[in-house]
Amino acid sequence: MILALWIVNVFAAIGFLGTGSLKAFVPKPRLRAMGLAWTDDFSAPVIRLLGAAELLGAVGLIVPLATGILPLLAPTAAVCLAILMIGAISVHVRRKENFAPALVMLVASIASAVLGLLVLLV
Repeated sequence: MILALWIVNVFAAIGFLGTGSLKAFVPKPRLRAMGLAWTDDFSAPVIRLLGAAELLGAVGLIVPLATGILPLLAPTAAVCLAILMIGAISVHVRRKENFAPALVMLVASIASAVLGLLVLLV
């Protein structure tokens, strides 16, 4: 089960590191030019905050498991990322945009949270 947790967490962390880095470090006009039309609904500081949250969540998926320090933080990070993805899905649905990537990350986050809790309980 720990192997499955690592596989899910590495997959999710890579995804959140990529999207979080874009939101945290790429200027809003450039994000818009890249096709991220949803950025029209948010200010630049909010987009950066979303990116920072994704980056912190990605770190939270890996570091507690790798160090063994406070391993409960990994499923906690996964739950927080799942909540973030629920918000992302709602934005994309409201704007009639493709929400499939956010849905995939939601499923990965939920799987990570469930596996993380199971590993801690067993």
